[in-house]
Amino acid sequence: MFFKDINELNRQIWLKQTLIALPKGARLLDAGAGELKNRQYCGHLEYVSQDFCQYEGAVGKAPEEGLQVKSWDTSSIDLVSDITAIPVPDASFDAILCSEVLEHVPEPTHALDEFARLLKPGGVMILTAPFASNVHMAPYHYCSGFSKYWYEYHLAQRGFRIETLVANGDWYAFLRQEITRLGGLERQRGNWSWPFAYGYALLGLLYFKLRGNKHSSDLACFGWQCVAVKAA
Repeated sequence: MFFKDINELNRQIWLKQTLIALPKGARLLDAGAGELKNRQYCGHLEYVSQDFCQYEGAVGKAPEEGLQVKSWDTSSIDLVSDITAIPVPDASFDAILCSEVLEHVPEPTHALDEFARLLKPGGVMILTAPFASNVHMAPYHYCSGFSKYWYEYHLAQRGFRIETLVANGDWYAFLRQEITRLGGLERQRGNWSWPFAYGYALLGLLYFKLRGNKHSSDLACFGWQCVAVKAA
């Protein structure tokens, strides 16, 4: 009723701008592409998708296993493989996109190693991953908390220079979104008090309207959005 996925809306605006800015004809790998949501921004690129294609949606999963997608279709993926062992030669791509995937990788730094192998010198890596996140797509959810310091440390270790590193939202935006999510989740899980949760959400929205547009990304945010360039 009240829930608005600010995280998703902000991120997709940023991804659209970033992907459209890539040079025409560049060969791009969409790593962990899932249902190819970001392919719509890549019409000017040579687009190649990769995914491990093992998540099947919410079928057979109990409600206590976090947030699930009802159905998940990866039948159009080009390369079916582990993200840490993609079967293409070194320096095959001008750009790599990996958006909201690293939390589903048991060892996310191993994915960075693979991206470094696959990118040409001077190639561009576009990354987003959650800092504050609810469990989703279980059992394939291994970590969150990807801070700006995680990017700064691990990308430098692999010879990348960060060009852009911006927060998606802040702690207050995350709190506002979760307050508005509460009523729907309580109703979905059969809690008799769900109508009161909607009232609580209305009070929360009123508070955020009154407090104004002050930011605090130093505490938390939905996640960080990064563009990094591999050393020539």
